Amino acid sequence: MGDNPSIQELHESMDYEFIEELPIGEIKEFVVKQIRKGGWMIRVYMIYQFGMVILGLAFAVLGIIRFFRGENRNLTFILYSLFFSFTLLIPIHELLHGLSLKIVGAPRVTYGANLKKFVFYAEADHFVLNRKKFNLVALAPLVVIKIVSLAGIIIFFSHPAACFFVLLMCLHSLFCAGDIGLLSVFYNDGDREIYTYDDKAEKKSYYFARKK
Repeated sequence: MGDNPSIQELHESMDYEFIEELPIGEIKEFVVKQIRKGGWMIRVYMIYQFGMVILGLAFAVLGIIRFFRGENRNLTFILYSLFFSFTLLIPIHELLHGLSLKIVGAPRVTYGANLKKFVFYAEADHFVLNRKKFNLVALAPLVVIKIVSLAGIIIFFSHPAACFFVLLMCLHSLFCAGDIGLLSVFYNDGDREIYTYDDKAEKKSYYFARKK
């Protein structure tokens, strides 16, 4: 059977149970449902995100205060960060998902978007992921951008450019809510192993659990 079951085994073997179907166009609704379910991962993320929101707002307010005092560089870097976060950061985020999918063995990765819902995604058609592999795929952007942001904050600690990296870190952690919501599926079903795969043609993701 190897590291992961095949898609045929997931659908036909009595060892596995279908638990969830996710249309790509309903990712936001699915994530909201997972957040409402709660669980330790969601609680940790919500506490972390609350801290990021407070930190981001504090630096934004500080930048505005300094702007009215005639010091505009802090606010300038904050605006740069806002622009970067809602433009270039989005493809970078998805490319990190794509790279992590290749690292765990996906033969081909494609990218897509639903602009009406402001949803962007990377997918590996008919490639089965277990919890361990999905951990890497889901958390890669959060960890990489966090490290880059902290490095920037340290390097530019006494320079207004540090504001760019602080806001980048805070905004990107908010962007990762969908990743955490999807990852929580793997931890909200007791200790059962969860498997998932994307079906590009159907524009859906499927989730299965190994029966005890």
